[in-house]
Amino acid sequence: MDKFLRAGEQRMAMGKQLPMRRGTNLPRMGDFNESVVLDAIRRVPEGLSRVELIESTGLSAQTVSNICRRLLDSGLAHEAGTRVTGSGKPRRLLQVNAEARYAVGVHLDPAVVTMVVLDLLGRVVARAQRPTPPAADPDHTLAEMGDSINALVAESGVAREAMLGLGIAAPGPVDVAAGLVIAPPELVGWGRVPLRDHLAGATGLPVLLDKDVIAAAVAERWAGAATGTGNFLFFYLGTGSGMGLVVDDVVLRGLSGNAGEVGGLYAACTTNALVAEAIEEGVLGPESKPTGPRDAEQSLRALCRQAKAGNRTAGEIIDRWAVRVGRGVSAAATLVDAEMIVFGGPIWPLLADRFMAIVPGIVESSPFVERIHPTVVTTTGLGIDVGAIGAACLVLEQFLSAQPHSLLLG
Repeated sequence: MDKFLRAGEQRMAMGKQLPMRRGTNLPRMGDFNESVVLDAIRRVPEGLSRVELIESTGLSAQTVSNICRRLLDSGLAHEAGTRVTGSGKPRRLLQVNAEARYAVGVHLDPAVVTMVVLDLLGRVVARAQRPTPPAADPDHTLAEMGDSINALVAESGVAREAMLGLGIAAPGPVDVAAGLVIAPPELVGWGRVPLRDHLAGATGLPVLLDKDVIAAAVAERWAGAATGTGNFLFFYLGTGSGMGLVVDDVVLRGLSGNAGEVGGLYAACTTNALVAEAIEEGVLGPESKPTGPRDAEQSLRALCRQAKAGNRTAGEIIDRWAVRVGRGVSAAATLVDAEMIVFGGPIWPLLADRFMAIVPGIVESSPFVERIHPTVVTTTGLGIDVGAIGAACLVLEQFLSAQPHSLLLG
């Protein structure tokens, strides 16, 4: 199985197919080429023939034939009928066997812990959600997470040996190399918590840790709104806010794995700040002042209800937030030459209507946004589970993504 822990990126265009990874003749080409072929098959749901795989990957007919045989023998792919093209012999189509492997994803949000099990095509086959314990006690939270993950895997009916691993999406900052969560602003008492190693011990699964906004960007690229582009940014709205950036089909993580931390730039763009503004302007009463992340979300819900009921001040508070965010993402989209801006996160459904009435116009009229191509503003295709789905997609990406760095020697 280890030979599959490197492999290709999803790039199905909107109505067209984006360029696929090409094969190579470098010393580690075997594993890489196998990943390229498997990924190419995955990205075309109706299946690909061997001839089409030769054309799309640039590999020789013999290499493709050998790889396809190995994928079929291992159960990772299966034959799915034939396709008639012209007067020639019908071509046998290969598809990824979605039930061959699975991945678990966990999103640790200060307000709620969400868990999913995905199949090899990124489809949710099991889901669970638990409130994040309010006490500043990481050990208690970790114990609950481990028990809940094991329970979900058992309830899913998936055999342990079919599980590729566990992905964790956590609020930043994180130390990816050491597997630590480092004092997230909304998780009081979480200093340098060994989240990865604890859950590896509790579940017996290989574990990957990444920042929640980066995981969300991976999810959108893998199975969400951005599957058709390799250049986009994901703006995450939860207890805090963050931005995930994808350039030339590569997720930007930065030197320490904490790219996209925009808390300082968007200090007024947190749930707490929005609720505080509503209390100051008299839209919400003093009793709405949150004592924790879950309280803050409930107070935000109350503010959104006021806005929906026609309270002008409530609406203006949310609209001002949308304007600030709109200007920020316009500048960021120009910085990375993005063709799409995707919004999502746990509180996005509360804000989507008002944000989508404001932000696209700001982006379209912004002097920052490049005029050479349109910049689409859209909403996540994965709902409020985007962080957990992204966490599982971290594992699938390692399994199916043809990562060029895997070809480096020693």
